[in-house]
Amino acid sequence: MSGHTDNAITIDAPMDVVWELTNDIESWPRLFSEYGSAQVLERRGNTVRFRLALHPGPDGKVWSWVSERAADPATRTVRSQRVETGVFKYMSLFWEYVQQQDGVLLRFVQDFEMKPDAPLDDAGMTDRLNTNTAAQLKLIKSKVEAAATTSPGRA
Repeated sequence: MSGHTDNAITIDAPMDVVWELTNDIESWPRLFSEYGSAQVLERRGNTVRFRLALHPGPDGKVWSWVSERAADPATRTVRSQRVETGVFKYMSLFWEYVQQQDGVLLRFVQDFEMKPDAPLDDAGMTDRLNTNTAAQLKLIKSKVEAAATTSPGRA
């Protein structure tokens, strides 16, 4: 079994602004509501290894993991995977930025498989990720569009 999600939103902002803001890992706690911290551990060219931590849950537990992502500015794509997989057997992500007439289509694709002892199975995690990713994309859209209106050179 495995899980797959594919979510997208169009952001009314210049490509360079969308690319820069969404690939600035250190600022993700201000861009995504779910992250309490983001720490870059290593940079090698366009590849970044980093630790993300969620905000504490109701029980006070903080979930965190290390991921590695490679951004390709020429194709406006990003590929990443969890290095510390936690409850996942694997988790791979693909981000795609596509210029459209009304802005930039930002697409998140996630492929994963849950471990047998995980609190959710593949279907349950697919539902959770689809719900959460849609909410995070709306938040990102709002924040990037707001930032773009104050950016120099915005037409």
